[in-house]
Amino acid sequence: MLQLFGFERLGVVLSDLYFLDAAPLPDQHGAERGVRLELRVLERQALEGSEDSAQPVRIGQPIWRADLLESVGAPGSSDRTHDHPRFDGWEPGERVFDADLSADPLGWLAARLSALEDLLERAGMASEGTGGLDAKAPAHAALDIVAAASRTLRKVRAGELAEPPAAEPTVTTRLGWL
Repeated sequence: MLQLFGFERLGVVLSDLYFLDAAPLPDQHGAERGVRLELRVLERQALEGSEDSAQPVRIGQPIWRADLLESVGAPGSSDRTHDHPRFDGWEPGERVFDADLSADPLGWLAARLSALEDLLERAGMASEGTGGLDAKAPAHAALDIVAAASRTLRKVRAGELAEPPAAEPTVTTRLGWL
């Protein structure tokens, strides 16, 4: 399930995720599943019809990612929960594990979304260099975004979302939208 919260120039995209990493970190073998949330740049495109036509919008460059993941078979453990504070183009930086994030993923997420200027700075996009990205709009919707992440995580833990593929894959597998 893909969900998008769009603002003037920023978007928050979240999805359920089933992930089997072909090159896992030590002590992180086996599949993981949960919720992936990304802060992305939104880009308005030129109208493709009359002035009354719908506005095309591109979900562009990722800025930051939070993965509220846990080992398959360990619902509620938050044992693989991490974030990626920086991206290099479309590629995420290293996983960063934070004890506060693992202890309270949704509370941690709410705090990060409520202070997006700090998150943008951590991502190397200080306010002056963001090309007009408005960090306040997503912050005002932080509770709604966290509520959507919470609902999605509940469905993952209940086995309704982030299901494994029919056959066990031999390469990296990502199911979900992101």
